[in-house]
Amino acid sequence: MESHTDVLLVTANVGSLFDNVGEIERDWLREFFMTVHMYKPRFIALHFQEVGGKDYMSNMGYVDKFFGTIESSSEMADFDRACVYVDSNFKTVDSFTALGSMYFIHKSLKNILQYDFNVKEFKAVLGCSKYTDSLDGVSMVEKEKFPKNFWPDFKWSRKGFMRTRWIIHNQALDLVNVHLFHDASNLIACKSSPSVYSANRHAALRYVINRISDNSYSSPPFFVFGDFNFRLDTLSLVQNLSVSAENPREKRNSNNEVEKIIYEEKDNDHKVLLHIETKLFAYLHQAAFRENNGKELLKYDKEISAFHDIITEEDIHFPPSYPYSEDYTKPTQYMNTRCPAWCDRILMSHSARDIINRREDGETDVVYNTLGSNVCMGDHKPVFLFFTLKTTAH
Repeated sequence: MESHTDVLLVTANVGSLFDNVGEIERDWLREFFMTVHMYKPRFIALHFQEVGGKDYMSNMGYVDKFFGTIESSSEMADFDRACVYVDSNFKTVDSFTALGSMYFIHKSLKNILQYDFNVKEFKAVLGCSKYTDSLDGVSMVEKEKFPKNFWPDFKWSRKGFMRTRWIIHNQALDLVNVHLFHDASNLIACKSSPSVYSANRHAALRYVINRISDNSYSSPPFFVFGDFNFRLDTLSLVQNLSVSAENPREKRNSNNEVEKIIYEEKDNDHKVLLHIETKLFAYLHQAAFRENNGKELLKYDKEISAFHDIITEEDIHFPPSYPYSEDYTKPTQYMNTRCPAWCDRILMSHSARDIINRREDGETDVVYNTLGSNVCMGDHKPVFLFFTLKTTAH
């Protein structure tokens, strides 16, 4: 007999929440709870990246409060089991990833098992379990920071992945939280296509996929969701944006390194159309990035295409998830620090796509969208996927 379970997956880079403690959190939580209330899922997976923010040494004390607020909220009262794993021990530099994963199971949902990676067997999920330290001895998660020698030329930072494995009504699946490398400099990002940063992310994602598929037995379907830091093909996009511009002016520093690239319009009083620096990407017509949910930009979103043999994704119908203004009065405006991009994604194996229930009339029950599209959620808009899981009941 087939039964169905409604599932909500959410990925959120919460660095902004911790770096602006208290300012964004209330609206952020309201948007999340409203989504839970609207879709009424029975199983929820929340994957957080950059827990503690940039200033994690000062902010990490706030972690228990943030996770506790979600866990103890009246909105979550019908979820009688919760599993919380937060890698917050920044003193163990070699393994600190700042990843946090929360899983909630509704009281109506029976037969939920979680995998113990040490003893290599599934165990029933009972009550609430919470781990908020280094996670090194926690056998219900598999966590890894990317090896230092992967990217010798780049600052080694809080990047890695964390996996849990579940059985929901006889259907096994892996849920993988991931945080890949960002673009350090806009100037370097638009030098080549694909950029050097894109190549780093490609290697990192390949590494994750190999690690989670590296089993003697057949791997279950997987969902990998987090901040992939995927960026648009910046060189191609800049060429397109600057079609109506004069040849660019470059400003160099005393070491003859390019510091600024400036495109001016041919007419229109030679207005600056595009100004690029290491951490500046200022485009005159910024609102165009959100037009039609960014549809015109999707052709520059190429980083996932190398993985199409292994990974798929629901169609994107929402604007780039990053970098939004952290000013709560400008919730739909991008910062001009980076070119907007779909960094935050929910990807899945082809076998995972096969276990998503779809209506026979062709209409979809699947929702893939951002949380808080008209509310300040920080520099990343969280992204969620709601779907019904095909499962087999006893």
